[in-house]
This record gives sequence, C-alpha cells and structure tokens, in this order.
Amino acid sequence: MTRIPKADRSTLCRDDLEAGRMRALYVEALGGKGHALDDVQLSESLTTTLAAKPRGAGWWVFAYGSLLWNPLFPFAEARPALLRGLHRRFCLYSMASRGTPDAPGLVLGLEPGGACTGVVYRLPAPVALDELHLLWRREMVVGSYRPKWVGVQAGERRLVALTFTVRHDHPQYTGRLSPDEVARIIANAAGAFGSSLDYLERTRVALVTHGIVDAYLEAIAGKVAALRNARSGPRA
Repeated sequence: MTRIPKADRSTLCRDDLEAGRMRALYVEALGGKGHALDDVQLSESLTTTLAAKPRGAGWWVFAYGSLLWNPLFPFAEARPALLRGLHRRFCLYSMASRGTPDAPGLVLGLEPGGACTGVVYRLPAPVALDELHLLWRREMVVGSYRPKWVGVQAGERRLVALTFTVRHDHPQYTGRLSPDEVARIIANAAGAFGSSLDYLERTRVALVTHGIVDAYLEAIAGKVAALRNARSGPRA
C-alpha cells in the first residue's frame, strides 16, 4: 500500500517545494554567486532525463543521503540496494539549506568509483511524473547534480533506478576534501534547514535502520565527535 512519509517540520517539507520557498531561499543566499534553476529549466532537465529512461525500467529512486530519511514523496515499496561504480562522499557545499554563503556546509553526492549501499524507493506509477517534478525542485534547485539511471542490486532483484550524481564542473563542488576538513566543516555549519551535523546523523541513523553501516560516515562522525569533545574541554 502506498504511504506518504511525514516530513520533519524542523527540516525541509513538501510545502517548501510546492510553494517555491526552497528556490527563493537559494536565490537570496546565492545572490550573484550562483543561479537557482527556474521551472522551465527544471522541466527541460526532467524531460531530458525521462527520454533516457531505459525501456522496461520502473519508477525507482536510489536514495543515499537526505532522501533516505526525508524523501517527501509517496512510495509503494522500499528496499536496501547496492550501487556499484559510485560511492557516497561529502563533496558539495551547501550555501543555504545546511550552511550559509559565509560558512558553507556540506551535503552528500555520488562520486565515481567503489560502491554505495542505500535504499531504492518505488514511486506509485499514477503519481510518478508529478512526484518527479517536485523531486527536481529539490535535488536540481541549483543544478549541482546530474540525474542518472543506474543499475542496482536489491536483494535478489536487479533494478534500474534514478539517482543524482555530483557535477564536477559545478561551483559548489568541493573537490577532494580531507576527512579532517570535512569533519571541521560539519562540526560548525548550519543553514535554513538545520546543521550539517544533523544531516550526517540523520543519514547514519536512516542507514542503520536498514541494517547498513557506512564506514566513511562512521569515520567522519568519529572525527566530528572528537572535535566537539575537544571544544567542550575537560570535565570537572
């Protein structure tokens, strides 16, 4: 049965997307330093992506970051899945949602190489196109991702799913940051929809609920905890 997850009101919600508040937030935050895509550009991007949809593919979306714990779309089915050839990494600066232009935060993207375990959600076919339009307002708000159809292994099933890989030519792409630098940024950055640390912790918890422990995220979390403990000083 289709179910609609409840949005956490302390973070991004559907109304932020439907009313255009997320885009407005980025327009204000970026000013002349960046560009939030308008509805025409978003529609063109979605149309191009749908034209590349493999024949026979269903309406699956592969989640590896915030979509794990706050998908904001109805789904008929969810399965842990393995994606080979791409790996999860903090590689995008967040200038509004999890940071500010003066103190950017970090969010996850998919980089070439390795593998990534996440969750695939199946959109109900009757509402799939409408939900993808809304998803584009979220994931493609500044065009920092490249939508891609990928093959994933979900248990014994091989599925084709839509996911979002990072664009190396985008101004918000971080390049290769050291784990220590990633931890330093995450320990300090916050934006309109919460802190970068909150983003990290929610992603970790969401993965664990599906029986997934991500070594990279655990290592970053350990470094962040060490920084915060050092900052608080010795206890009496």
